[in-house]
Amino acid sequence: MIPGTESMKPVDQPALTEAVDVLWARFLPQMQERVAILEAAAAAFTSGDFPTKQHEAANDAAHKLAGVLGTFGLTKGTVLARELEMMYSRDGGPDPDLAVRLNEIAAELRVIVENRK
Repeated sequence: MIPGTESMKPVDQPALTEAVDVLWARFLPQMQERVAILEAAAAAFTSGDFPTKQHEAANDAAHKLAGVLGTFGLTKGTVLARELEMMYSRDGGPDPDLAVRLNEIAAELRVIVENRK
């Protein structure tokens, strides 16, 4: 036995799963909103109309999604959101050659968020 763990109770897995599901439901609207920000930013970037405010919002949304998706065990979502964060945090914004990739990642994040069970 590990010293100091004598009084620890075993994890009640069904209760933990239920608690995580409750938290997911609570934060789902915020995550969906952040994905929508990323989708809109990717579309705006692709069209060539990408104001600084939208650029900053996309960077912020990607950063927050990276953290929260990892909390819920959605590692692929975290990796994708971090990729977007890196693209949006680049001085001058994302590389114009990556416009298609911005849209692909935003679409993948939508699927990940909408399909979490």
